[in-house]
Amino acid sequence: MNEQERRYKRFAAVVAYDGTEFYGFQNQPDRRTVQGVFEDSLRRIHKTDIQSEGAGRTDTGVHAWGQVIAFSSCLTRLDGFSMKNALNANLPEDLLVRRVVCVPEDFSPRFSARKRIYHYYILNRKEPSIFLRRYTWHFPYEMDLDAMRRGAKYLLGERDFSAFRTGKDERNPVRTVYEIRVLRIRRDIVLIRVEGASFLRRMVRNITGTLVRVGVGHLEPEKVRDLVESTDRRTLPSSAPAQGLFLHRVVFEHFKS
Repeated sequence: MNEQERRYKRFAAVVAYDGTEFYGFQNQPDRRTVQGVFEDSLRRIHKTDIQSEGAGRTDTGVHAWGQVIAFSSCLTRLDGFSMKNALNANLPEDLLVRRVVCVPEDFSPRFSARKRIYHYYILNRKEPSIFLRRYTWHFPYEMDLDAMRRGAKYLLGERDFSAFRTGKDERNPVRTVYEIRVLRIRRDIVLIRVEGASFLRRMVRNITGTLVRVGVGHLEPEKVRDLVESTDRRTLPSSAPAQGLFLHRVVFEHFKS
């Protein structure tokens, strides 16, 4: 069956957004969400409701550079480039489709993902920034990045991350973290890069908050192991705020996102 004879075509869109004015990714009644706005665009293009599925359910205020949203379209004559242009013509300025590719009919951005990569940005200087306040956590105290790296080692591998989840998250708490990097990418910007198969609710923000406490000397690096082994959220230091977190990339076998 050729492309024109197919009844539906499956697309995957690589999407960036400023999460400041969104109540998270997932559809919510009477709330402006990324999924809701994206499906509004699909509705205008297709003249009917089209359901979509995202690779990660980012929280309120969290941003993305490489979120992946999949949907099935009856407009089988459109290629990825044409679909990208149609979507962007109907999207607001805080949501941008970077790329659209055709994927197999059974493709699921949630279940087909091999790895998710999150970036957390910390503005590490005395003065806040008017222009970076939506995209960084302003933290004016000195941090020992080497101590943070030592603490991060206790979070690697397959572990029960019950202590690092927040709210009503009834999913299996056992998760696999492949790598955590703590880098000073600019004199006043610290990046915490977390790579894993999948994450619990606010897990990356809780990891960041814990490592920052290590960095300022409030927590010994070895104590991170104790926090993990406790499986008790009440033992964990405060979480990092939402605005510094970005879903940077989702890795698939099907295509390069």
